[in-house]
Amino acid sequence: MKETLVRGVRKILPKGLVRLLEEGYRRSRVWLISARYGFPARGLRVIAVTGTNGKTTTVAYINSILKAAGHTTAMFGTATIEVAGESKLNDTNTTVATTATMQRFFAQARQAKVDFVVLEVTSQALDQHKLDSVPIEAAVMTNLTQDHLDYHHTMEAYADAKARLFQMNPRLVVLNRDDEWYKRFSAYAGSEMTMSYGTDTEADCRIASVQLYKDGSDIQLIVDHQTELALSAQLPGKFNVYNVTAAAAVAYLLHLDLEAIRQGVAQLAGVPGRQERIDLGQSYDIIVDYAHTPDALQQLLETLRHLTKRRLILVFGATGDRDRGKRPIMGQIASELADRIIVTDEESYNEDPASIRSQLMQGIIEAKGEARSEEVADRRAAIEKALSIARPDDAVVITGMGHEQFRVIAGQRLPWNDAQVVRDILGGH
Repeated sequence: MKETLVRGVRKILPKGLVRLLEEGYRRSRVWLISARYGFPARGLRVIAVTGTNGKTTTVAYINSILKAAGHTTAMFGTATIEVAGESKLNDTNTTVATTATMQRFFAQARQAKVDFVVLEVTSQALDQHKLDSVPIEAAVMTNLTQDHLDYHHTMEAYADAKARLFQMNPRLVVLNRDDEWYKRFSAYAGSEMTMSYGTDTEADCRIASVQLYKDGSDIQLIVDHQTELALSAQLPGKFNVYNVTAAAAVAYLLHLDLEAIRQGVAQLAGVPGRQERIDLGQSYDIIVDYAHTPDALQQLLETLRHLTKRRLILVFGATGDRDRGKRPIMGQIASELADRIIVTDEESYNEDPASIRSQLMQGIIEAKGEARSEEVADRRAAIEKALSIARPDDAVVITGMGHEQFRVIAGQRLPWNDAQVVRDILGGH
């Protein structure tokens, strides 16, 4: 009924007026719901991480460091929800849940007397004012690359939505100085302190040197232009070095002990659906990853290209009813970095899955990768195909779904998890 009414109003009224009505409704709704729960976020020390890629892992690192420092925490991320050490997979299929769900989460966190709350924050949630009633102590920006243009339409509007987090008067702000949008976000400063991070010589938390390995990395940071901080992480890849560094910068601004930062980074063994390795004794690697944007896919494949002795076999698709412009770009990236490509269905929602695959194939064909590619619409059959052609020292990487526990196809929510499907196929239930 509500959706029918909304569609009707949007057809009748001018777009500008519809936008004003939606803004007013969302702003008032979040305050009303927050009031109903007694504004539970007030008094909580909230650390919010936004950006296109890396939010989930950065949040996990911050949470791990805080716990290593002896703090009780709550975390709401795309992959995991945790309150006072009790963790569960996030099966809401959203990064920021409904306003009521988030307020219940804050109420649980307050009841558990946590010291810190760590959140992933999306551009849509910020645009829809879902966190307007939440006081932000620290705001972190990972990076900004193409995504969600079905919603925001332009990169400038996407950046404006992200910027709302930094307009919420956070005490501390942490920004990626290496990101091409850094200058745009550097206009926003924390009320008390702002710290930049990256390899740039002017970065306040500078990545001085990195050693990358198959099972992690060693990172040397220079913090505040004087303090040396050596870290060892279990998650591989250059992009994870940035996630670690962002988390370390937050911890440093919170005046956490350097040893706690080292321990917190070292103790994080993995994040569900983020370079998740499936080891059932096979002679080749199997990696499940959430990468669903051009930048994330490129970063992942470049990392695995470096770590894989033989062929890189990619199984991937794209989500329906989302940014269509990124699909050919992702096809081109796949063609340039993978040895074998299997294009399959992901979550089609209400879009024709064949059309989605065609747009991915367009990019593959343009990059002259068609001879190394094939379409297998059924996702399980696509994974089976990839596993059947894998040989010793190859790597099979399955992207797009990551940690998710179901798929939405033609409006139906169907149970699904890539890692579990791999285990079922290989007999390791």
